[in-house]
Amino acid sequence: MPPPRLPLVLAVGGAVLVGVLTALQARANGQLGASIGDGMVAAFISFASGLVLLIVLSLLLPEGRRGYRRLVEGLRERAIPGWMLLGGAAGALTTATQGLAVGIIGVSLFTVGVVAGQTVSGLVLDRAGYGPAGVVAVTVPRLVGALLAICAVAFALGGDTLATVPLWMLVLPLLAGAGIAWQQATNGRLRVRVGSPLTATLVNFIGGTAILAVASGVSVAISGLPTRLPSDPLLYLGGAAGVVYIVLSAAIVGYTGVLLLGLGAVVGQLATSVLVDALWPAVGTPDTLQAIAMVTLALSSVIVASLPWRRMLRG
Repeated sequence: MPPPRLPLVLAVGGAVLVGVLTALQARANGQLGASIGDGMVAAFISFASGLVLLIVLSLLLPEGRRGYRRLVEGLRERAIPGWMLLGGAAGALTTATQGLAVGIIGVSLFTVGVVAGQTVSGLVLDRAGYGPAGVVAVTVPRLVGALLAICAVAFALGGDTLATVPLWMLVLPLLAGAGIAWQQATNGRLRVRVGSPLTATLVNFIGGTAILAVASGVSVAISGLPTRLPSDPLLYLGGAAGVVYIVLSAAIVGYTGVLLLGLGAVVGQLATSVLVDALWPAVGTPDTLQAIAMVTLALSSVIVASLPWRRMLRG
């Protein structure tokens, strides 16, 4: 008997929840980094806790065990090249950026930068044929979407933003977004080889945790161990939030499709980022009106770049 169909409204709600968890993860990791005074150590704590959860899930779930066997066989037979295992480097960059910058610039500014970097980088990678879908043509809507994303970043830099936060903190989210696009393409190709998004995610967390262990070790050697760890348990949930939204994405993508999942996640992420910054502002958080305007531009860029305009116009 086939499993019952999930109502579309619930599936879309799940996609929005993916975005909400993404924004909350960024704030938790950012506040943890600001509280202990070391973004690298905060990123390592987040990634390592997520890795522990993924190991447990991979052991408990049949899909995880099957995917791991395919991964080992693929590596032994050299059917899976080593570069497919490097997606965790981009995840490490994203989490480190959260720990270093979000506590200062806020979630909305970070999210807009990530969306812009991801949109422009995805355009380049698709044109180069790097992803599992091969070469994807550069269309006018996708170019317009990329330009709107860049405009959102330019708008975000208005006002007193550059006067209150260092420029490198504004550049890091762009680089993280570009890395996420590359990571998604790399993970897509690995997922095809191992047949399991859970295993592809596990590989990412293993690589990212190893990179962040080295980076945090260097940071501790230079600056010393953090003098104290915050007692608020919510600040340690970044890794768990990451695992939950990854598993949730894999569970609902069959009901929503990739496009609707992505749009729902962006809506949840951008809306939550404005709300979180309004309730829990950081030092460099833009004022609410500026945040709403730049988030609206960023959301427009994703919608314009993603919707199948040619098919809609024909229909």
